[in-house]
Amino acid sequence: MGSIRTVEIRDDMIRLGQFLKLAGLAEDGGEAKTLIEEEEVTVNGRLETRRGAQLRDGDVVAVGENKARVITA
Repeated sequence: MGSIRTVEIRDDMIRLGQFLKLAGLAEDGGEAKTLIEEEEVTVNGRLETRRGAQLRDGDVVAVGENKARVITA
C-alpha cells in the first residue's frame, strides 16, 4: 500500500478538479478533467465523476496508486 501525501488548503473546502492540480495528481485542468471523465479518480475509496465535487478536511483522493489527503490550514 502506498503512502498518502497531505495537501493543505486555505479554505474549508476545495473542488476536486482544483485539488487534483494542487496535489500534483494532474498537471493541469485538462488532465484533471480527462482523469475524472475516464473514471480514474476516487474520493474516500469511491468513484467520483464530478469535477466540481467538494472536498473537505480529511478526504482522500486517489488516482491509481497516488493518493493525497485534504488538510485544512
